[in-house]
Amino acid sequence: MPTDTTCNAGPPPALTIRAPKAVPLVLLALAMGGFAIGVTEFAAMSVLPDFATDLGVDTPTAGHAISAYALGVVIGAPVLAVLGARVARWKLLIGFMALFAIGNGLSALSPNFQWMLAFRFLSGLPHGAYFGVAALVAASIVPLAWRTRAVSSILLGLTVATVIGVPVATAISHSFGWRWTFAIVSVLALVTMALVALFAPRDPALADASPMRELGALKRRQVWLTLGIGAIGFGGMFAVYAYLASTLTEVTGVGPALIPWVFAVFGCGMLAGNLIGGWAADRFGMKAGAVMLVWSVFALIGYFFAAPHLWAVLAVIVLIGTGMGLGPLLQTRLMDVAGDAQTLAAALNHSAFNTANALGPFLSGLALLAGFGLPSTGLVGAALAFGGLLIWAWAMWDARRNPAA
Repeated sequence: MPTDTTCNAGPPPALTIRAPKAVPLVLLALAMGGFAIGVTEFAAMSVLPDFATDLGVDTPTAGHAISAYALGVVIGAPVLAVLGARVARWKLLIGFMALFAIGNGLSALSPNFQWMLAFRFLSGLPHGAYFGVAALVAASIVPLAWRTRAVSSILLGLTVATVIGVPVATAISHSFGWRWTFAIVSVLALVTMALVALFAPRDPALADASPMRELGALKRRQVWLTLGIGAIGFGGMFAVYAYLASTLTEVTGVGPALIPWVFAVFGCGMLAGNLIGGWAADRFGMKAGAVMLVWSVFALIGYFFAAPHLWAVLAVIVLIGTGMGLGPLLQTRLMDVAGDAQTLAAALNHSAFNTANALGPFLSGLALLAGFGLPSTGLVGAALAFGGLLIWAWAMWDARRNPAA
């Protein structure tokens, strides 16, 4: 068990799995959904020039499709979590993936950019709610001491997507057209639905579940502080990621053919961070969060100095990518502090994640407009990671002051 048990309200109620051998199959089914979501979220950035040209808009305007998806995540996570309070979790997962499949399938058929915006928003709606419910299922089928590692296995699908799925989807887009990228994601969502239907526990919804009980999570200060750590602290990684291709081209001097592989290297860092972060959180609790944030601060400062040098920047972006380890830690922290409003709190973690996805690039953009240059995105990221560390300290102080919170 974690050595840090502050505000530990205990795990969610255990689900019923008939045999321990079924656990890997459940986790595989849930991770497949994470893989599909990871492909659409990150590949959309890499194929943006392709659909911009085809739909007759410039690149900055095409970027609004990325924002539309993120907005869908931020709005959809709490709304769907509350509306689904009385529905069994395995049914919710299938429903969320069905909506995700429809949104991406329609994205592939977009007749113009206005419809593309609408379909990307629709695709984003189930993103956070899926991860939130999947994390609750994963954490409930393993012993308490393995909770965070089980959650990290769901996020493992997302990080594997950055290493394998995105380069493959990008190559397919360049060879056969960008519409195939979203069509493939839709198929992956259908595969996830089948796997969940086959392997997920058939546990009924909690008898006393209700939308009002889920909304009770919003009254808890520790929930808001945990979300704040993610919304600010994660922003550091995205402050660099959003402008990484431009930095590689204009500062490092990397050719276009090498850029997808550099992003794959970034994904390897995220993959390693996810695995290590899950283990560290189970072993050390919230103390691991402070270490990850301090690590991120120094890695992002290092990016400022490494940007002109290829091998140095490759090493540094691996270190920055390991900041992904904060994700499963915050997910299980929300389980501990949300009381009986588990579903909403778990889903809100991904609203916070996508808030960071918007905040980091926005602040980096301001630095660029002010003339500080592309390497300065690392310093912006370091400031955000440090901000996340300050909120972490506030959360720990508040937990010690109010142990019943």
